[in-house]
Amino acid sequence: MTSSAEAPRSDLPAAFILEPGKPVPDALRGRVLALGNFDGVHRGHAELARVANEMAAGQGGQAAALTFEPHPRSVFRPDQPVFRLTPAALKVELLAGEGLAPSFILPFDREIAAVAAEAFIDELLLGRLGAAGLVCGYDFHFGAGRTGSPEMLQARAGAAGVPVTVVAPYSWQGEPVSSTLIRAALEQGDVARAAEFLGRPWFVRGVVAHGDKRGRDLGYPTANMHLPRDCRLRYGVYAVRMRVDGIWRDGVASFGSRPTFDDGAPRLETFLFDFSGDLYGKTVDVALVAWLRGEAKFEALPPLIAQMDDDSRQARDILRRTPPFLP
Repeated sequence: MTSSAEAPRSDLPAAFILEPGKPVPDALRGRVLALGNFDGVHRGHAELARVANEMAAGQGGQAAALTFEPHPRSVFRPDQPVFRLTPAALKVELLAGEGLAPSFILPFDREIAAVAAEAFIDELLLGRLGAAGLVCGYDFHFGAGRTGSPEMLQARAGAAGVPVTVVAPYSWQGEPVSSTLIRAALEQGDVARAAEFLGRPWFVRGVVAHGDKRGRDLGYPTANMHLPRDCRLRYGVYAVRMRVDGIWRDGVASFGSRPTFDDGAPRLETFLFDFSGDLYGKTVDVALVAWLRGEAKFEALPPLIAQMDDDSRQARDILRRTPPFLP
């Protein structure tokens, strides 16, 4: 999913943190703003971006995003952290790919949550950011007690001469797209379904860390990554692609606690086919293409190795039939 809008200027930052008292540069003001949490930057969010870019093009201007960090649920229910599909930096990168740059990030806390909806519109959107237009989803709510609504936004901003477009629910294959739906699919290991609603395979980014080197002894040296604690991806084995130095490479990965060995903290262990090289310390992306099987405990190494051989054969076959990813 990419926008046909003009690429963001390279001399502007991809993200701007709206810290209290920090002035917004004139060069960044006057954008058409797409509003939302944008977790996952899925097909529905891409539709918001399309509408915002279309509105901006009609004005001869540019579009940007206004989003919140951390996710509001993490503030109000810290004991039940939300399964984030895209951490902040990755979200900003994906939004820029949709033509929304910069992403204005509003640091979210209880003080911000208590700001009256009217002040959110008048002081932040129209005043500080000088919005030239606003685009939001049908279910966008904001301000103290979530009293701000799309209807309020249309009435109040419209009275100030700022156009507002409310985007209806976006459906894919007859089902409304949502971050909640995508999280549920990943929790079930259904990465193919998640990809359908994202518009691309779901991928994680991390630094390759040293592990216990056990994979080398088994003939399957792996690149190990620790995923965020809120990740609720189903434990199991997946056909994957890993982006190393800008190149996507095929592989197979296991996510889980390694019940055959230590039942330790969960981590993602990826074996790349036909690859040799030092990955330690590299930042890589791992895209989950297909579910192979659930995590299992083996009583001895020979059946484990035989299963890993079969996993690799299955993954190679699936990836052979899956179109290559662009760099």
